[in-house]
Amino acid sequence: MAAIFLSPVYIAVNLYVVWRMLLWMRTWNSAFQNPIFQGIFIGIYLIFATSLLTGFLIKKPAGLHRCLKNIGNYFLGIFLYVLMPIFSLEILGIIGRVCFQWRWIGEENTLMIGGAVCAFIVSGLSIYGVYNARKIRITPYHIRLDKTIPEKESLKIVLVADLHLGYNSGERQVKKMVDQINRQNPDLVCIAGDIFDNEFEAVKNPQKIQKILREIKAVYGVYACWGNHDINEPILAGFTFGSMQGRELQDDRMEQFVKEAGITVLNDEICLIDESFYLVGRKDPERAKKIEGARKTPEELLKGIDRGKPILVMDHQPKELQELAGAGVDVDLCGHTHGGQLFPGNFAIELGWENAYGCLKKGQMYNIVTSGTGIWGPNMRVGTKSEICVIQVDLDG
Repeated sequence: MAAIFLSPVYIAVNLYVVWRMLLWMRTWNSAFQNPIFQGIFIGIYLIFATSLLTGFLIKKPAGLHRCLKNIGNYFLGIFLYVLMPIFSLEILGIIGRVCFQWRWIGEENTLMIGGAVCAFIVSGLSIYGVYNARKIRITPYHIRLDKTIPEKESLKIVLVADLHLGYNSGERQVKKMVDQINRQNPDLVCIAGDIFDNEFEAVKNPQKIQKILREIKAVYGVYACWGNHDINEPILAGFTFGSMQGRELQDDRMEQFVKEAGITVLNDEICLIDESFYLVGRKDPERAKKIEGARKTPEELLKGIDRGKPILVMDHQPKELQELAGAGVDVDLCGHTHGGQLFPGNFAIELGWENAYGCLKKGQMYNIVTSGTGIWGPNMRVGTKSEICVIQVDLDG
């Protein structure tokens, strides 16, 4: 319903952007005033601006569907960075005319220079954002627990999350991720949700990706929990549609995929690893609400376990930190936030989460949130990074 109300705003803003771009191009050459050129330009822009909708509606042929979805994801990011400088200059112009009577604001040379500055900023941020999203970096953390594991002084954990396998992330990104993981020689690999991007059909060459994931080498194996996007649910520009619920949203192919990829999913389940430490995977609250109805509280989930052993938790969203710490959890591994993914989201995201990114100590518990290895929506990252987190856990004794 919200998408329907916002669609007129989206149309109006795009009309404004097209008008501004045509005004700017006219300052460079009179040929841009030609009605034929303007018609072609508006037609091309219309294809890009409506690709979010056409990619959602057109399912066949598959090649066209994928092309439109990819165009829409690129357009989202570029559109954001088109709006920011245009609106900034518009506001600056209004202030200049009203408060300071700057007469040169409306001159042709001013419009030409202002448009060139906008074009430079948008092009630079977009190119950098696309490149930056595909470069996987390593973020190290070093923590200490007042617990022991027999015959072990430390535990090396690699945390990844938010692969979002689909239109934006695929075989190449997974290969980079696996290569980075194996260079760390980890004891344990934890995938904190959002392996998929709401649509299994969007995963290109799933068998090849499974084969790559099976190449992960870890002493105790690879474990995961589900995220809010690990369901079969149509999405248009972040909004969900349709009346599917419960079992309809659960795609068995996702479960089969991770199983054949050598990944063990813990869904409100506990695994005692090597009789030495616990690994707990929580249900995602949004996914559980849509499919299973609810998830257990930390106390309910951890009832009866040996609190003297290290307790590690995978929880896609960094929620209920106080409850987890109170239940005796030592390390809480999360994703979901993407660190904001795109500037200025990397600053705004801090307002919605106690720990939106990085490491936070809550009582005796460490909460570590990764910005993820994949991306969602706009096909770029600005102000954040795609990463794997390498967590060195020192143990007493």
